[in-house]
Amino acid sequence: MSSTRAAAPRQRVLSQARFETSTLLRNGEQLLVAIILPAMALVGLTMSSFPDLGPGQRIDTAAPGVLALAVVSTAFTGQAISTGFDRRYGVLRYLGVTPLGRTGLLLGKAMAVLSVLAIQVVILGGLALILGWRPAPPGIPAALVTMVVGSAAFVALALLLAGTMRAEAVLAVANLIWVVLLGLGLLTPTDRLGAIGPLAAFLPSGALGDALRIALIHGGFPWVQLIVLALWALVAGSLVRGLFRWTP
Repeated sequence: MSSTRAAAPRQRVLSQARFETSTLLRNGEQLLVAIILPAMALVGLTMSSFPDLGPGQRIDTAAPGVLALAVVSTAFTGQAISTGFDRRYGVLRYLGVTPLGRTGLLLGKAMAVLSVLAIQVVILGGLALILGWRPAPPGIPAALVTMVVGSAAFVALALLLAGTMRAEAVLAVANLIWVVLLGLGLLTPTDRLGAIGPLAAFLPSGALGDALRIALIHGGFPWVQLIVLALWALVAGSLVRGLFRWTP
């Protein structure tokens, strides 16, 4: 008499991560936001003279900003929308009571975000190199750390949105926030934003954009910005634990 045993926890999480990654990559809207629009922003910022990106070659400032945009596109916009509709259709409730469990589901989503982000870095970074970008080598490890911490902060914010609003509202609000954050430190250094610059520097968008610019332009380690991102991740994560609803 044969019996069926559940896969090991690690295998379950990896399988879920592969499924989440393939779902994100097959979604046309997600590819538009994750790859095509950031690539267009990179070319546009490099070739134009607006907005003011500060001294130096524009590509050197534009490339870190576009990588920051890539983080927001996948970790926030993509996850908020996909999780919101998974919740609407009962997928989250179903997966939460399978052997995968809620923790495994969240780990799978986090791994999927990092997988897609790695693809974005290769594509957008390669395009930036073609356009003349020369990142500071000492800052590359700091940039990678920043993208991981930034992903954690924006995934937490995505889950907070997806777990407390209707799916249709999540779709509209997530896309609106994506547009608003473009002008709040993602693509433009916060010291070039005038009166709103000091505020933008403490938003997750400004902290992420400034951190990547510090790392990839100057080769520094953005301690202050990483602390800001970590605090956003902790606060949003705490709110998710208390407010997230697994059922519609």
